[in-house]
Order: sequence, then C-alpha cells, then structure tokens
Amino acid sequence: MRVDEVTPNVDPGALLAGAQFIDAFRIATTQADLDARHAAEAMVTRQARWIDMLLALRNLLVAPLGLKTSGATEGVARDMIGIFPVVSQTPERLVAGFNDKHLDFRLVVDVTPAGPGRNVTATTLVLTHNWLGRAYLAVILPFHRLIVPAMLRKVAD
Repeated sequence: MRVDEVTPNVDPGALLAGAQFIDAFRIATTQADLDARHAAEAMVTRQARWIDMLLALRNLLVAPLGLKTSGATEGVARDMIGIFPVVSQTPERLVAGFNDKHLDFRLVVDVTPAGPGRNVTATTLVLTHNWLGRAYLAVILPFHRLIVPAMLRKVAD
C-alpha cells in the first residue's frame, strides 16, 4: 500500500483563500465503487492507537489556549466525519475542516477513476492567523506527514 506525496490539484482560492500551506498524498485502491464520503470515513474512523494518543495529547495541550479540540460546535447540528465538520461533498470530493482563532484548515478527499479501481487523494490546506497558528503548524507538520499517509492506507485496507 504505497502512499505517494503528489502536487496538490485543487483551487486553493475556492477552498481556503490565502492558504499558506498545502500538501497532498495519494493512494490507489481496487474499490471501483468507492466515493469520497466513504473514503473520508475510512480515513478518520478507527484510528491507530498512536494517532489517537497524539490527538489526545494535542487536545490536552491546546485546551488551555482556548483552541478547538474538535470541529463540533455546541448546539449546532452539523454533518461530521470523525471530528471534522463536512463543508461540502459530491461523490468525487469531500471537503471537511473548520476555522479557529489560530488557523483555518481544510481536508479535501478526492476520488478519481484509475483503471479498474480508484485513486484517493487527501489534500490539506492551512491558513494561519497569528503567531500561535504559525507555531502550531510548525510543531504538527512532522506528525501530519506521518498521520495523513497512515489514514490513507486505511482506505486501501
């Protein structure tokens, strides 16, 4: 299950205008009927224990700073994929993410035909707002580059 880093193939202005960080990873799957929602659900549900532990640590560290620990908004019913609110979706693309005081982010899951199967691409876009957002992004980037490929591998399982 090879995950490749690829050049992002999205319109950043339409998804998150002004994004300072964009990357993308892709995996091939033999699932000919896979759509973007099911790919996103496979990616974010039933995380590996090490990812759950990193997210728990992240939530513990950022809560005192007043940062969101999930995309859920108190009292607002939202379509969610794991902790991520769904911004938009079609069978080929699901956009999830949320805005916070330190940064805004989007996770874009694209599913495209590839022979008898599908390619699934996860693109991340981040727009930082202040020094806290820039520092947060710098700290999480090494983990992000491990977590996103691990999440994509779950789609091909």
